[in-house]
Amino acid sequence: MLFDTLPNDGIFNGAYDDDEDVGAVADFNNMDNTIAVSPIPTLRIHKDHPKGQILGDPTSAVQTRGKIQKASSSQQALEEGIDYDEVFAPVARIEAIRLFLAFASYMGFTVYQMDVKSAFLYGTIEEEVYVHQPPGFVDPAHPNKVYKVIKALYGLHQAPRAWYETLSSFLMENGFRRGTIDKTLFIKKKKSDIMLVQVYVDDIIFGSTKKSMCTEFEECMHKRFQMSSMGELTFFLGLQVKQQPDGIFISQDKYVADILKKFDFLSIRTATTPIESNKPLVKDEDGVDVDVHVYRSMIGSLMYLTASRPDIMFAVCACARFQVTPKASHLNAVKRIFRYLKHQPKLGLWYPRDSPFELEAYSDSDYGGASLDRKSTTGGCQFLGRRLISWQCKKQTIVANSTTEAEYVAAANCCGQVLWIQNQMMDYGFNFMNTKIHIDNESTISVIKNPVAHSRTKHIEIRFHFIRDCYEKRLIEVIKIHTDHNVADLLTKGFDVTRFNFLVVSIGMLNL
Repeated sequence: MLFDTLPNDGIFNGAYDDDEDVGAVADFNNMDNTIAVSPIPTLRIHKDHPKGQILGDPTSAVQTRGKIQKASSSQQALEEGIDYDEVFAPVARIEAIRLFLAFASYMGFTVYQMDVKSAFLYGTIEEEVYVHQPPGFVDPAHPNKVYKVIKALYGLHQAPRAWYETLSSFLMENGFRRGTIDKTLFIKKKKSDIMLVQVYVDDIIFGSTKKSMCTEFEECMHKRFQMSSMGELTFFLGLQVKQQPDGIFISQDKYVADILKKFDFLSIRTATTPIESNKPLVKDEDGVDVDVHVYRSMIGSLMYLTASRPDIMFAVCACARFQVTPKASHLNAVKRIFRYLKHQPKLGLWYPRDSPFELEAYSDSDYGGASLDRKSTTGGCQFLGRRLISWQCKKQTIVANSTTEAEYVAAANCCGQVLWIQNQMMDYGFNFMNTKIHIDNESTISVIKNPVAHSRTKHIEIRFHFIRDCYEKRLIEVIKIHTDHNVADLLTKGFDVTRFNFLVVSIGMLNL
């Protein structure tokens, strides 16, 4: 804990009394009798301040955080340390976990899990940090002294980063290399075999094409840290993982049962789709208000579920837009999602082993579907063979002037995700250049392929045009697909039960 004290002078000079003078004493004899006032209103800015109000050395040059030298221990006891805010530690994205499992299903190896006991206590901090002597353990000979922290402690800001650096250094000393994009991924190769280690704070999952490499890794970790070996991976970051000889199944059916019980939906009637088709949610200003806390709690619970349930993604995002002042109509829409979950509680993602390992993506957009501001909704999904790795459902930041613009913005968003997966898979040893992105809008494909069309797209923000550059560099390939076969359609609007079920099956969701 760092100490914060207030100086005894300057602007922190205690409470002011009404009778005390604040600032300099005015000399009323040194004033003009007449003062010319400009008829044009002007804004006065005081750029000069008394030196007594300046914190730090006023004669020193402007310095960035990286240039500041470590302050003395006495100075650090009075103010925040230079690394006070720089305490982040890399955390794996959920897409990275699904990608890891997809690769494991393709290669046919088993994924294992282990946990580090009291992980943060292994970290060593480089900053100067001091803590009070804990109550009941004060040294009577030195009651006013503080402890200098050498090892990280739970609750210390620097603890997560210190632990990550300790683990990272240890793994790299033992032949692993860190991922280029994902810094929580560690790779080790021996001839034609590969071993992967994915770290999420103190939870570690790992697997290899050669079983002996996993055994060797476990022994190595046990020698350095106190570990709990948990065997085959069955549960990670809220995802239930079922490993079978013919593939891997990812679901959250236990969580579905928990939230149905939490919100008392165990005995409700079921629904075959999560949202009504052709009936968009509106602001409904004249509607009956509902408990905002309950509404937000339900939305939060459903958002957590979308880690393995893309089938409810659009419905949840649509309802989440009304969390400020939810009405009864919005609550009924949320209840419909729960009714659908009651109907399909065990639905999950299936990663078949016999599917090829090729990256491809689907992009789609509605046009002005958001009733509040007439913005369009971006939908996109990325596959490795028949394994759904990531998906997006997001309201666009601009109001599209045409369906072409809405589809173009969605395609650019999908392209960005494709580039991330391409770079991630380079660490796995795969080069997915010229990835196919399926788009159901001919005009959007023309704009991407033909720079001459720029005269008709000048109103589109420049940041979306990077997809053209990716196309010219052959990083992606845009393919025309019929709307009926564009599975990203599931993430942009509601459907009747027949079309909805077709799309759910098409993205690789099933009951196991």
